[in-house]
Amino acid sequence: MRLVSICPSNTELLAYLGLIDQLVGVDQYSDWPEEVKELPQLGPDLSIDMDHVESLQPDLVLASLSVPGMERNIEELERRNVPYIILNPNSLEEIAEDLMKIGAHTQTEQRAKEVVHAYRSIIAQYQQLTDTIKDKPTLYWEWWPKPIFSPGGPNWLTKISELAGGLNVFSNEKEASVKRSWEDVRMIDPEVVCMAWVGVKEDKMKPEAIRKRPGWEEVQAVKTNRIFILQEALYCRPSPRLLWGLQKLAYLLHPEVYPVPDDKDPLLKILVNR
Repeated sequence: MRLVSICPSNTELLAYLGLIDQLVGVDQYSDWPEEVKELPQLGPDLSIDMDHVESLQPDLVLASLSVPGMERNIEELERRNVPYIILNPNSLEEIAEDLMKIGAHTQTEQRAKEVVHAYRSIIAQYQQLTDTIKDKPTLYWEWWPKPIFSPGGPNWLTKISELAGGLNVFSNEKEASVKRSWEDVRMIDPEVVCMAWVGVKEDKMKPEAIRKRPGWEEVQAVKTNRIFILQEALYCRPSPRLLWGLQKLAYLLHPEVYPVPDDKDPLLKILVNR
């Protein structure tokens, strides 16, 4: 098949299913695995060059609705009669379901079952460990600094927080993405700040940006210096790479409970060794 992905997380799902060799084009933000950088670039996910997509004659386009504005891509694919599926997972379980969905559309059902089984086994392992933890710190996830955007209850980072032995401070919010002010978060007084600014490299994020906010010197996370700069690609994209992010975060929070993180993607390690 000739496959096109117009969202980074979709590209990553294809990689776990062993379908990268069938990719003929990707959006410009797709950067994992490394080899996809050599494929034709179709523009940013909100401004996909649909003439280029059509010229690639794809058998299937993997589209998304994860960011407002992406619906324009869907409308254009419809207009041009280009075959597509939409992947828009919010939870860890929905990521598993999307792996199976891709498998059904690409005749890789058996591989999808193997990936999902290994994926769920890692989640189950971490669930067992987190169930032993009594003191779970409150985590404030910062996707964007001003205005503040943070994951709410339906988002995968609420479950990732739980599995890592913590509690997302916005876990009770019904929206997957929550917009708040600096003062709102100061009043919540989180014990840990997780900086994962979407599209921003770690070396561009500085804890000082958190510390200098008005009144934040009294926030528990600031007083105890528990401000973590995290690799946004391992926390902000709905793909199985989240499990590697989970390993890293869990060990940061509770090194006495969780194992040292793998030096390579834990899910890929399982799949390679089968």
